[in-house]
Parts: sequence; C-alpha cells; structure tokens
Amino acid sequence: MVRANGAVSLRELARVVQTSEVTVRRDVRALEAEGLLDRRHGGAVLPGGFTRESGYPQKSHLATAEKTAIADVAAGLVQEGEAIVVGAGTTTQELARRLARVPGLTVVTNSLLVAQALAHANRVEVVMTGGTLRGSNYALVGSGAEQSLHGLRVSRAFLSGAGLTAERGLSTSNMLSASVDRALVQAAAEVVVLADHTKLGTDTMFQTVPTDTITRLVTDEPPAHDERAAMELQALADQGVQITVAGGGPGTSAAEGARQPRHHRRDVPLPGQRGARHPGPQLRSAPLPPDHQERQARVADLRRR
Repeated sequence: MVRANGAVSLRELARVVQTSEVTVRRDVRALEAEGLLDRRHGGAVLPGGFTRESGYPQKSHLATAEKTAIADVAAGLVQEGEAIVVGAGTTTQELARRLARVPGLTVVTNSLLVAQALAHANRVEVVMTGGTLRGSNYALVGSGAEQSLHGLRVSRAFLSGAGLTAERGLSTSNMLSASVDRALVQAAAEVVVLADHTKLGTDTMFQTVPTDTITRLVTDEPPAHDERAAMELQALADQGVQITVAGGGPGTSAAEGARQPRHHRRDVPLPGQRGARHPGPQLRSAPLPPDHQERQARVADLRRR
C-alpha cells in the first residue's frame, strides 16, 4: 500500500487488514527496521519520504473519515454573507463541499478542486487567483497567484498543509505552494488550520504559517495511545492557538453538528489560548473524555523526561 500510494495512515491499514492499530504499529516498526519504509506520525511513507509530497490521488484516500469530521466543524465557523479564502488540499476540498449551502458567501481560492466543489452553488461567489497550474494538487501557484491576492482583505483563511508543529507551525514540502499559502494568510484577519491528527508533530521543508499567526486549529480526536499528538496539541495551546476537536463520524453535516455539539465537536480548554483577532462564532464546550486527566498526566510525565 505504501508503494502504491506513497503514504498510508495506521487507521487505514488497520481497517484494510482487519486488525488493531497496535498490531499494525508493531509491524510498521519491523518494516522500518528492515529499511522498507519510514514511520511518520500516524502512518508510514516510502524511505526518504520527508520531502516527498504525495499527489492528489494518494492524499484523497488518507484519513478520509477524519477529514470529513473536520470539514463539518469548520463549515460551522462560516457565516452567511462572509468573505473567506480557502487554500488547496483534500481537507479544504471537503470543506468547500459544505460551503455550497452558505448563502451570500464569497470564496477566494487558488484551488481548482475547491472551485469545482462550489461551481454549482448559485448563492456562493467564487473568485480564483491567477497563476500557474500545479498538477499534483490542482492548485494555482507562482507570482501570478500571489500578485492577485495583493490588496485583498477577508475575514478568515482556511488552510491545510503537510505537517503541523508547535515549533514551526504549518508547513508543506513544496516551495511554490508555501509561498501562495503565505499570501493567502496575509489577506485574512484570522487563520484557521485544518489538520487531522496524523499531521500533528510532522515537520516538512517550507513553513507556511508560523504558530503565532494561527488563530484556531480544527483537528480530530487523536487515539488514546497517541502521546505525541496530545503533547503537540498541548504545546500549540500553550502558544495561544485555539483547539477545536471534531469528534463526529463521516457524513455528519455542519447543521447536525450545531444541534448536537456534545457528539460532534468540542473546544479544548487548554491553557494559554489566544483570542481571535476578530470575533467569530462561539462553539459550546462539551465534556472531556473520562480518561482526559490520566492522559494529561502521561503528557506531563513525558514532557518532564
């Protein structure tokens, strides 16, 4: 699967081979010891895959349920009549599919996939940047894309990327994509990063959004044994990033998430969270899981070590 797709998540592997993630993780460690693949947070890639970027066909099959849940929650942040920018990526593509129902919305994007998802939404205006088409992710990049964003001002930017760490923020493995994402950020009053748990703790070559510029992170619930993701979330919160965890299953609409917030989303009340630069919709907090204190204790112990 790694040879075919370039990358694969542990969850996907566990589903395919019908076993537990614990078993899959053990086997992945053994394959890494033989030099057949490299482990990455929440998954595995081909050896030397640190700077390698998977194309759209591979990315579209990774962490699909998680991306759906994240998109459901992120869509609930968008208000009628708002103007936003949406960057390229498979998670932002999922978001765009849900934005088609928001009346009076204006979406600025450099992604053909985002534009396609909104093409038949008669109540949404789509504004595309110029630029050169990058075929691997169907995005417009280069000086033309960046220049078309000069002088633009919108309320929010929704961006994804290849990795997210508290130390460097959001990053990607392509220089041209990173440059356009930075231009998108400059156009927005708030920056919302959409990243599933497999990207937490992953660092790639080119920084796109430094941590102190990120207003909110929308992510999914990391597995209970995933201490690295929990530590990264804590570190991001300590630097002022608002953390919103999407817990709903695939196919849950944003409207359903709003009616049943306890099941589909929660704002994690971690210390040091930074307020948004402009007020946005407020999400009601839901109870933390029963093992939260135990997990926090394990995180604190790991940080002391």
